[in-house]
Amino acid sequence: MTIFKQMDNEKHTPQTCNAHINSVKDALYVLSGKWKLPLIVALMNGPMRFKDIQRSLTDITPKMLSKELRELELNHLVERKVFNTVPVTITYELTSYSKTVLPILNALGDWGKKHREKLVEERRTEAVEA
Repeated sequence: MTIFKQMDNEKHTPQTCNAHINSVKDALYVLSGKWKLPLIVALMNGPMRFKDIQRSLTDITPKMLSKELRELELNHLVERKVFNTVPVTITYELTSYSKTVLPILNALGDWGKKHREKLVEERRTEAVEA
């Protein structure tokens, strides 16, 4: 049950509010930053090598990509696989646990699209009225 459903059915208390705030903080800690969510999206089509990920995200620096991959790996969203080839091949792929983030990505994408449309429509209306 989400906190919003709890709020409809139960009295809203400081404890439930704090619990929800802490849950949101935890989620933002894991997914925050400019690159984590785009990185997860980039890996949705399957395993990729470091350079391929960097090319798909265009503006990310190697240092930032390395940091973001390491953090996603620590949070069990990305798996780093090393293959004993010459030269060594390293790939990154989403874990099965990372699928739990997909509803968040879908909801965020839907909201972002609607928000952009709202702003465009408001600007259009303001331009017509001016």
